[in-house]
Amino acid sequence: MSAPDTGEPSELVVGRYGELWLKGKNRRDFERALLKNTKRALAPVAPMKLVREGAQILAIPEPGSESRVGDLARRMAEVFGFSSISRARTAPADPQAIAETARTVLAEALDALPRGRAIPFRVETKRGDKSFPMISTELDRFVADRVIADHAERLTVDLSHPELTLGIHVRPERTFVFAERVPGAGGLPVGTLGRAVALLSGGIDSPVASWMAMKRGCEVVFCAFHSFPYIGESYLAKVRRLVARLARFQVNSVLHEVPFTAIQEAIRDGAPPSYRTVLYRRQMARVACRIAAREKASALITGESLGQVASQTLENLTCIGAASSLPVLRPLVAFDKFETIELARKIGTFDLSIEPEPDCCTVFQPKKPILRGRIEVCEDAEGSLDLDALIDAALEASERRVIAAS
Repeated sequence: MSAPDTGEPSELVVGRYGELWLKGKNRRDFERALLKNTKRALAPVAPMKLVREGAQILAIPEPGSESRVGDLARRMAEVFGFSSISRARTAPADPQAIAETARTVLAEALDALPRGRAIPFRVETKRGDKSFPMISTELDRFVADRVIADHAERLTVDLSHPELTLGIHVRPERTFVFAERVPGAGGLPVGTLGRAVALLSGGIDSPVASWMAMKRGCEVVFCAFHSFPYIGESYLAKVRRLVARLARFQVNSVLHEVPFTAIQEAIRDGAPPSYRTVLYRRQMARVACRIAAREKASALITGESLGQVASQTLENLTCIGAASSLPVLRPLVAFDKFETIELARKIGTFDLSIEPEPDCCTVFQPKKPILRGRIEVCEDAEGSLDLDALIDAALEASERRVIAAS
């Protein structure tokens, strides 16, 4: 029996769940978060409606927006929680109708592939509707026999290593036919694992670390420090562009811009020069913890990687972490720089990060930084400075911005 005519466009986007399958009794909460995040991400792209079916979410363009299906698919691939994304066409639950739809889907897919060589091809059916009159392998053969004849010179059947797979998913609600399965962002829906404050420097590492925390379900609030007049307004403009890029993965983002000059000058004038960078970072952690309390966040995120620079030895990381009243998450702790750069390119932050704008940690940088700092030395140096008052003043003068995705 054919599926009822719903009046919906035949082309839509299918987003398949990733780790949500593992959540047991909590799965519905994760599904609701994924549906909410997807709606917020896709709403600016094109008018559409979202439908949850089984372990997937469908983005169905409203009449007049059918041409934006590709844009919807690309944006949906950036939403954490989906394992894969497909542009698909729907068909009635009838073998002949499915084969006709498959002809259209296959012709569109072949138009995007180079000519002049045979393309390994197969049909792969997943049958979720057990009342359908054919089993999966029967429908595979039925459809293949009817579509391959149209393109005999361009296709060769290869069940083991196909370059082009025509997918068919027969469900009680509708049948999908598709020829692409793009990897999704993976991970968990943003917001399902709480909030954290990321210390954003403007370099390569901290944006990637923030992205990785989002992927594990954290909503990320950003904190950036600036040192006017030593570091100019162009640095903050760069940071805002980075936050706007990262906001694509959580729709909107909050950025706290904190003046740090007075704190740095106090450390420069009253602390051992070799400890300056470690002491800067300890005060950043304290400021970020205060911001976290305002934002109801329960952890800090940094882009630190063990041994990458002098301040990131195990001893120095211990000194820095000891100043935080919250857990410090370091997603990149075991990454080398090449791995981080590869991820930065993937998520679109690399070109922004390498814009030549120094961050505030370069101000009054010591010629010979300490490699194995000691907490008691840090505490002794801080004891002679009125850092609490300076931190209060920095927070009072900070600015909170909500930055939309770019």
